[in-house]
Amino acid sequence: MTTDRRWDVATYHAELGQWIEAAQVLVDLVDEELDASAARLLLARAYFHSAQLGRAEEQARALVEANPADGYAQLLLGRALSRQSRHDEAAAPLKLAAALGVS
Repeated sequence: MTTDRRWDVATYHAELGQWIEAAQVLVDLVDEELDASAARLLLARAYFHSAQLGRAEEQARALVEANPADGYAQLLLGRALSRQSRHDEAAAPLKLAAALGVS
């Protein structure tokens, strides 16, 4: 399956709220693409929404490392940490997301 087709399949699953299926498609895209920020962001969301919080945190941290001004990645990182009851760690990315206009 081509990269474009896999992206279409992944976004289709995400739109339907089928987060586990979306993640299964996206993980290969992220591994294969050099600049996979869009796929990585959707993968982080898929992991978050399917309660794979450690994996969501890992992907969000990679996004934040690559672009600290990405407010949505900061928000996703903060929420993943919060859902793991790591509220002290979550405070900084959540504040930064709010400062960047994302809430």
